Amino acid sequence: MIVPSIDLMDGNAVQLVGGKAFELDAGDPMPIARRFGRVGEIAVVDLDAALGKGDNASVIEELIRAAPCRVGGGIRTVEAAIRWLDAGATKVVLGTAATPEVLGELPRERVVAALDAVDGEVVVEGWQTKTGAGIVDRIRELRDYVGGFLVTFVEKEGRLGGTAMERVAEIVEAAGDARVTIAGGVSTTGEVAELDRLGADAQVGMALYKGLMPLADAFAAPLRSDRADGLWPTVVCDERGVTLGLAYSNAESLGVAIEEGIGAYWSRTRGLWRKGASSGDVQELIDIAVDCDRDALRFRVRQSGGGFCHTGTRTCFGADGGLGALERTIAARLTNAHAGSYTKRLVTEQGLLGAKLKEEAGELADAVGVGDVAWEAADVIYFALVKAIGAGATLADVERVLDGRALKVTRRPGNRKDV
Repeated sequence: MIVPSIDLMDGNAVQLVGGKAFELDAGDPMPIARRFGRVGEIAVVDLDAALGKGDNASVIEELIRAAPCRVGGGIRTVEAAIRWLDAGATKVVLGTAATPEVLGELPRERVVAALDAVDGEVVVEGWQTKTGAGIVDRIRELRDYVGGFLVTFVEKEGRLGGTAMERVAEIVEAAGDARVTIAGGVSTTGEVAELDRLGADAQVGMALYKGLMPLADAFAAPLRSDRADGLWPTVVCDERGVTLGLAYSNAESLGVAIEEGIGAYWSRTRGLWRKGASSGDVQELIDIAVDCDRDALRFRVRQSGGGFCHTGTRTCFGADGGLGALERTIAARLTNAHAGSYTKRLVTEQGLLGAKLKEEAGELADAVGVGDVAWEAADVIYFALVKAIGAGATLADVERVLDGRALKVTRRPGNRKDV
């Protein structure tokens, strides 16, 4: 699959040729990250830090909050790597510091070793220093310590002349179960598809920025279909992963969805279908994922209005329940309910919600047995959601905080506080 790249200098997204010659300045990286993030993980590279000329840490922190990012460039210590993992980076990419001693102190599945090569020889320190080491030998040395490799063919980088495809199979074999990402010269969707077939991802920058490889085409390159009409079945989910229904996609609808950031599909009877164009029940696209067989898609969307189904229900399988339904009920009551509504009283009557939260938390702490604990936990969740929604936070916001905490390597002791 494709891994879009954002290279940073002086706070802007840039592209260099061969790691040296300045080619273009794409400006503010934030809108680029939001767009790239619709197709999955982004590679963010701090060129200033890699070259020892400052850093773009504050910019990267913002990008991490906007999209899933693997972060690299100038990460040369265990402490620096852990700081980025704690900050929410999905992975850290280490180059010069990719040694067994350093890598052994980090969680393997979240570390990528960056091996930059010129004509097969590994180079370090911003591609400026030759090491004398061969790239395949280096991969075999490090593969037990990392979850992935980023292999950049520096002589191809930024030149749009194609990558060193003839070397990829040997590199993938040497990497074992570590996933390989190839960078340097990838400029066609055919190369993206071939790399995927060989078991590697394609990290792409220049071809995307210059418009030579449309993002949607690059994302779709490895896809296949066993249907006569060539469509890809598309499972549509809300931001929490709850299934709303089944639709279909093709290259045209996928391009509209990614470029416009909306739920757009291909109707087998009407053609291009922008969800909500007539009903008003529009969708904001969060991201698209591909299944393991490359023949089905999952859209995550923020659904507005009555729901996804043409019958007016939230899902095509009827009304949903659980926390999502509770969230929407609370939001509706806070907005539309009469003053006597208990939910509305909780946020309008001074001190009531705080008192109930403390009361119900205490009852949960004292509860015993499955039934009682579930009952009291439900009470706590209800009052906690009233607090969150009343303050403008959503259940998805809460889940993002939990997901972010799961990414942290450094753990708080969680000791009891004196009160």
